[in-house]
Amino acid sequence: MKGLGEALLQAIDSAEPALRAVSETESRVPVLKGGWSRKQVIGHLIDSASNNHQRFVRAMLAERLEFPGYEQDGNVRVQAVQEAEWLLLVSLWAGYNRYLAHVIVQIPEAKSDTICRIGDGEPVTLGFLVEDYLVHLRHHLEQMGF
Repeated sequence: MKGLGEALLQAIDSAEPALRAVSETESRVPVLKGGWSRKQVIGHLIDSASNNHQRFVRAMLAERLEFPGYEQDGNVRVQAVQEAEWLLLVSLWAGYNRYLAHVIVQIPEAKSDTICRIGDGEPVTLGFLVEDYLVHLRHHLEQMGF
């Protein structure tokens, strides 16, 4: 898990300066099909960090994890991410992910096989969830051009 934690830190360190260079006005402009702005994508990535933080910690403490699914559009909408200050969102995203990288490094190798079921999805391992988290984060950063 150490390598995945380091890879997450590298992704944050690479993207954060470019994210901070985006103006408040630019952050509000839709950049994805479906109309999401950079603010909304970063808000979604904050939600992802929050949900996965709980998944990772709870899976380390249990023999098996059952965790609710995530309604991305609803979460972004009810949190009014579009109205939040851009640099607040970037700071929260970067800080939360740096902490999450620390948590990932703490996952014992023996726990990486813990079975996790998220919502109605097929069971996967904790190790898969951690790897998939990094893939997901990189995918959205690339969508935004970072």
